[in-house]
Formats: sequence, structure tokens, C-alpha cells
Amino acid sequence: MMSNSFVKMHTSDEAKRFFVLGDRVERRLRISGTWLNLFDVTVPSGSRTPKHAHASPEVFRIIEGKLTIWRLGDSGPEEIEASVGDIVTIPPFMVHGYSNRGTIPVVFSAVVDRDMAEFIEAEGTTEPPKASPSTETIARMTAAANAYGITILAA
Repeated sequence: MMSNSFVKMHTSDEAKRFFVLGDRVERRLRISGTWLNLFDVTVPSGSRTPKHAHASPEVFRIIEGKLTIWRLGDSGPEEIEASVGDIVTIPPFMVHGYSNRGTIPVVFSAVVDRDMAEFIEAEGTTEPPKASPSTETIARMTAAANAYGITILAA
């Protein structure tokens, strides 16, 4: 017999909140003893994440706005315009990145592994950035990412 589990979602004020290269990342769930973590990510207009790859898969579900996701698949590069309700999977080791080309913030939920969650929590800041990430900030984040099995290919 299968049992159902219920997890009470925290309000924004209770969630663990981090800022990574301009994006607001809020931990919603961490299941102890597993790799499973759930984060809500808010991507401001014009923001993007650099192209990168890692050993773990990721799953994105768009909650608000439209997110442009770039992936390098077996048949070459592809660009996906994901909108509310869409679910996009990123297989292990696939080079990928995303951007918000719209005029309003994009919000999506991301299922990530332990290494990605630890990177977000260790390297993210608790205060929102006052400006776009500097060259020094990007270099620091790139170096730190390697320690968590994340390879940033283009900043």
C-alpha cells in the first residue's frame, strides 16, 4: 500500500531565500537522505543564467511569465520558449542556460540535486544585488561552481 505525504508550503517570509547572479531562489523543500530539493526561482526581466552543465538532471515548471531555455542536445542546440504550466527537463551533463527576455519577472519551480542546492545556499547572497553581477562576481561564482560539480561554460 502506498502512503501519501503532505508538505506544507512555506510563505515567502519563511522560505530560505538566496540571490544568485540576480535571480531570487527560495528553497521550498529538501527531503533528507535524498538528492531531492525544490526551489522557486524568480528571474527578473533581462536576467539570465550562464550556459553550464552538471551531472544531475533538473526539472523546471513555469509558474509565471515566459522563460527562454537553451539546451545543447544530441541533434544540436535548441531554444525553448516555456510558458505557464510548461515542464522542461534537463538531462544529466546537458549544457543549458535560461533567460528572461520579457518585461515582467518569470517564476519557475526547479527540482535540483543536493550539489546544486548546496551551491545555491553556500554561494548565494541573502540580500538582493544592487547592480548587475560584476566580472569579479561571475569569476568567483564560476570557480565556486566547480567545487559542486557544476561547469560554467559561458558567463
